[in-house]
Amino acid sequence: MNLASLGTAAGVGALNAGGKALRGIGVDAPSLERAAIESAARRRARLDDFGDWPIDGPLTRLLDAYRREAALTTLGRVTVRELIVSLLETLLHLEAERARSPGIANEAIEAPVFVVGLPRTGTTLLHGLLSVDPANRCPLTWEVMYPAGFANDAAGVERARRRTAARLAWTDRLAPEFMKIHPLAPDLPQECIAITAPVFMSIQFHTTHNVASYEDWFERHGQELAYAFHRRFLQHLQARGPMGRWVLKAPGHLFGLAALLDRYPDARIIQTHRDPLRVIASMASHATVLRRAFSDDVDPAEVAADWTARWAGALENFLAVRSRAAAERFLDVGYDEIVAAPLAAVERIYGFLGWPVSEEARLAMAGYLAANPKNKHGAHRYSLAQYGLDRDAVVERFRDYCKRFEIAVQADG
Repeated sequence: MNLASLGTAAGVGALNAGGKALRGIGVDAPSLERAAIESAARRRARLDDFGDWPIDGPLTRLLDAYRREAALTTLGRVTVRELIVSLLETLLHLEAERARSPGIANEAIEAPVFVVGLPRTGTTLLHGLLSVDPANRCPLTWEVMYPAGFANDAAGVERARRRTAARLAWTDRLAPEFMKIHPLAPDLPQECIAITAPVFMSIQFHTTHNVASYEDWFERHGQELAYAFHRRFLQHLQARGPMGRWVLKAPGHLFGLAALLDRYPDARIIQTHRDPLRVIASMASHATVLRRAFSDDVDPAEVAADWTARWAGALENFLAVRSRAAAERFLDVGYDEIVAAPLAAVERIYGFLGWPVSEEARLAMAGYLAANPKNKHGAHRYSLAQYGLDRDAVVERFRDYCKRFEIAVQADG
């Protein structure tokens, strides 16, 4: 189904009502059965080989969670099916391109830099600034959504960019508040959770839908598959060009530091920090806005409690792994430092990395800041009480973290 054809809110309402009537007689449409989805991806890509990636376990668990737990509206089922088909289509195209160009396997991914921190700690602003330095290489949204299946020339790139813009426009219509929280555009840098999604190893899925059993499994499972695919994806982008120093970003890396360091033994990590009382309510708002686009059964308090526990656990595990790693591989940067003096923060980061700050980079970063002022798409307002969060409980949950990094906690909640 072409999502754009759904048109107005009235059209969406009619679609959801029709789907509810069908469910009343035992018909769930569209199908979220794995065989049907894989067949659809093969037809669209006109390809058959998903490669040797062991996706059976994660994909089966994810689809089962969508059916049993996500409480999807019919529109939600349509968008989920489209997402999974698109991810499988991406996997098919990547494997086909690798088969045609086996030299991609020889691409060396050297000393990548990862920006990591709890959500809402300045990672997006920092990644955006670093992305405009011509010496750096950040995955852009269009090339993460459509990394293969089009010619590697100006016309092919423009086609991929237009397809990306159309999908992002649909996202904006479904969740217009989301742009206030996390701006999206074809040429903005993209998070690594989207890179690992084609092998169904990503926190992306539980962020946008309630798939708790899948997320439980994901957090318990080793992340070797995710980072093996991540490296292969970077090789593919690097082979297409341009070359540059890889700068990656995702709060989701908090869930997999051990596997990240195993896959990238020369990686360096920039960890961002912020008062968790500011972080948690914003994070809850983020997930709630997204889930309400696909389900009529979203409890903000449940979302907040669930993700508070998950992020706190991920942070604890990350810091435990970090404590065993070489200290010189990590640099800590505060959210207030990034916001108050972003160019100075970048200079400190470049000093840590041993990179020069060129005049071209300075001008590009100043231009980025001018073009992307705070609240460009509107203010994002939230509070702990709005999401049923108890200030003292949140403070206690993150007490050791705040003590370790000397993070001041706000006086009120």
